[in-house]
Amino acid sequence: MRWMGLSLLLTFACGEALAQACVVHSQAERLDVKVCQQNRNIPEKLFADGFCQPTLAGQKVEVQYVDQCPAGAFGVCSNAQVANMPYRQDIHYYGVATDAAYLQPYCETQSQGTWLKP
Repeated sequence: MRWMGLSLLLTFACGEALAQACVVHSQAERLDVKVCQQNRNIPEKLFADGFCQPTLAGQKVEVQYVDQCPAGAFGVCSNAQVANMPYRQDIHYYGVATDAAYLQPYCETQSQGTWLKP
């Protein structure tokens, strides 16, 4: 799956909970983004091989697989729907809490999720 920057990180989009998550940390010269995607109903192989394997031009990307997203997120887009697909996931956001100003509206309108403050 190809991603074209932070905007596509936001397009991730959750049914029966699976014990499957990945922390994606991407860095570039003036960018440091960390999110965790908690799978809800995406087929396991598709989640691991597609959703958790971003290709972000000009960015260093590290992926860590975990059973559950770690604590410390400033916001969670719960039950976010993947664009044009029947899949759902929870997206945990870490880092700059003021980013919630644009992440929350995106979550609620584009991803049809519920914004939570842990």
